[in-house]
Order: sequence, then structure tokens, then C-alpha cells
Amino acid sequence: MPTTEGLDLQAPAPEVTDARTAAAVAELVAVTRRRPRWRDLEPFLKARPFSPSPTRRRLARCLSVDDLERMARRRVPPAVWDYVESGSDGEHAMVRNRAAFDRVELRPTAFEQVARPDVTTTILGRPAAAPIVLAPTGYTRLSHHTGERAVAAAAAAAGVPYTLSTYATTSITDTAAAAPAGRNWFQVYLMKDRAVSQAHIAEAAEQGYEALMLTVDTTVSGMKRKDKRNGFAIPPQLTLRTLAGLARHPGWVANILTTDPLRFATFPEGSPYGRWGMSNELREQALRPSDIGWLKERWHGPVVVKGILSVADARAAVDAGADALVLSNHGGRQLDRAPVPLELLPEVVDAVGDRTEVYLDSGVRSGGDIVAALGLGARGVLVGRAYLYGLMVGGQRGVSTTLDLLVDEMRRAMCLLGTPDVASIRPEHVRLRSS
Repeated sequence: MPTTEGLDLQAPAPEVTDARTAAAVAELVAVTRRRPRWRDLEPFLKARPFSPSPTRRRLARCLSVDDLERMARRRVPPAVWDYVESGSDGEHAMVRNRAAFDRVELRPTAFEQVARPDVTTTILGRPAAAPIVLAPTGYTRLSHHTGERAVAAAAAAAGVPYTLSTYATTSITDTAAAAPAGRNWFQVYLMKDRAVSQAHIAEAAEQGYEALMLTVDTTVSGMKRKDKRNGFAIPPQLTLRTLAGLARHPGWVANILTTDPLRFATFPEGSPYGRWGMSNELREQALRPSDIGWLKERWHGPVVVKGILSVADARAAVDAGADALVLSNHGGRQLDRAPVPLELLPEVVDAVGDRTEVYLDSGVRSGGDIVAALGLGARGVLVGRAYLYGLMVGGQRGVSTTLDLLVDEMRRAMCLLGTPDVASIRPEHVRLRSS
């Protein structure tokens, strides 16, 4: 048997002194040099295709919604940016929305990865190119002078629904004309004078809108402190602060001044309902489940209820006839410290998911976020701020870029998860980490 007796185990290894061995090593590491050839250099010298359009160049540099956000901030006056970006009160709900998505862990199946996952689905029983709905956002023409027309057209081109807000800056009819083949929905704030709401419903029906979305979390408007400090209003109040911000964005000012005047265009011109600051007095502040039935009696199509934040309210809305629910805390813009929709989602789906479609919004800004929501039981997601960033950067083309980024990220995540289609994304693929 071999033995180590008598050996010095701490002694250094002997140096290689054999000349033939040294020569062999040198030959292995030797580099053969030659003159460079053009065909070898050519791949390194190719420049990106140049576009004469500044908008195209800006959008080409955006590889994520985060990139769009950074670029969008430079495109609009500070008061407009604060209106879009800020949350209510201390912004706890808004921050927690994103923190919940940051806790998501996606769990892949290593041996079932797919090359071409199918991201199509059905929303309200009709085909959709992706599980995405563009959420209602008020005062959209502040973000870009093309406003709701551009958003509706981009959604129609992408094959996903778009929801026009009651407080839109483009009328129900003009928005429909911009996207005649689109899946247009109308978001309803019920007014104390129900004749006003009935007029909205009648116009939406006449223009071929597919669904109504009743928002139930806005009996009064949340306090956005930044808006208050900025003197934010429509039209913008010309304080020294807003004047300074406008002076730094002459292009935005020129576009606003040379297009249709900014106003709440779903109301007749001069109507008190179209006046800034009047909404709390004129909007219904005592909504009941029976109001869903009131809408169902007057609207021959689906009714989606947005702003659900408890299992009890989810059950009540479905019992009253809701065709779909949106778990939403209004992007953190209403009740501060409200529940986080992503955390609430599994519980609501367990309670009513076999009776209705459940969607989610508040904090969605990537394809991975969408996959997480689907895995936890959502039929689809609503996005708001994300497409407004694209709109600020590039109008309709910017909204299309937002949708393209979200769908590409979603498709890539599904490839790596091993989920060939939307229906294959299951709870076992998603975990909410504790930290």
C-alpha cells in the first residue's frame, strides 16, 4: 500500500525545468497574428439605422417602462408630471403597490420551456391580443395634445380594449371616431343627477362602446398634495410656479394652445359638471350595489365594477350583476393605506372567480407583473400610468411602444417559465416573498 511516510507535504511543487515541456506550453499559448480583413471588421462598424423622426429616436432608446418614465418626465411641465405620477396623502398605497410586485418570485419549469408562447386570451368573452386593458385616465390631453384619440387608436391597433374616462378631454363620439374598429369601453362616474349619467350611457351605446366600467372608489377625490401645491387645474392656473414650468416646455404649450381647448369633453360646454373642482359636489357619494342593477337595466352589454378592495364587496358586486371586477386602489390615488390589489387577488378569485372575471390594476408596469397577476388568478390587468408615459414621449406611437414592451416582456417570461399559453400560467408559477 502506498504511504506518505517520510514526505514533506508542505514543500512547494518542483518547477518545470524540462526544455521540451516548456516549449510545448509556449506553443499552446502562442497567438498567430495576421493583417485585419474588412469582412472581419464590418460587423463591429455597423451603425444603428438612423431615423429622421425625433420621436422614433426617443422611443428606440426605451427598453422598458422605466425608460419611458425617465424620458416622459422631461417632456411635460412639472405640474402635469406631478398630476400623473403622484399618489394621495402620504403615498403609502402607491408605494406598497409597487413593493408588492417587487416581492414577486416567478418559478420556472426547467424542462418545459417554450419558444413561442401564445399571449392571446379572452376578455369579457371576446378575443384579445393580450390580457391587457388600457385603464381610464382623466385629463389625458395634458400628457399629449393628441390625448384620448391617440390612446384609443393604439389600443385598437394592438387588439386590446381601451376605457374612456368620464373626465376625458375628448368626447365619447370623437374617441370612437378615432378607433372605429376598437374595443372601446366607457368608465362611468354616477352623478347625483342621473339624467347626466343616462346621457353618457346613451351616447356610448350610440357610438358602439362595448362595456361600461363603474368606478366605486371615488365618492370624493383623494388629496394629491403635489397638485395642491402646484395649483393644478384645467385649464392650468397661471401661478408663478406653473408659469416657470410652462416656460421650460414651449413645445407642450404650443401644442395645447393650437389644438382644441382643454376641457372635460364628455359634458356639454358650459355645464357645471365640466367645471374643475365641482366633481365632489355633483358626483354620487352614496353608491350601493343596487346602482349596478340600475346600470344593467339601461345598458345592454357588460358592466365592469372597478375599485373593489374586499371579498365582501366582490361578492356584493357579483350578486348585483357585475360581469367583471377590477381589484384597484386607483393606483394609490384615493384612500391612502388601502389594501394592495395584488395581495388581495387570490382571496377574491377563490371567492368569486368561478362566477365572474377578475382583473387587477395599481402598479402594473412590466410583462413580469402581468404574468404574476395571471398566475394569482386574474383574467387580465389594467395599465394606466405606463401608457401615459409612452403618450408623453411619443403620442400614439409612444402608447404602441408601451404595449409592445409589455407584451414582449410577458412573452419572454412565459418562454422561460415554460408556459405555452396564458391558461398555463398557474399559482405554482408565482410566489410572493415575505421580503
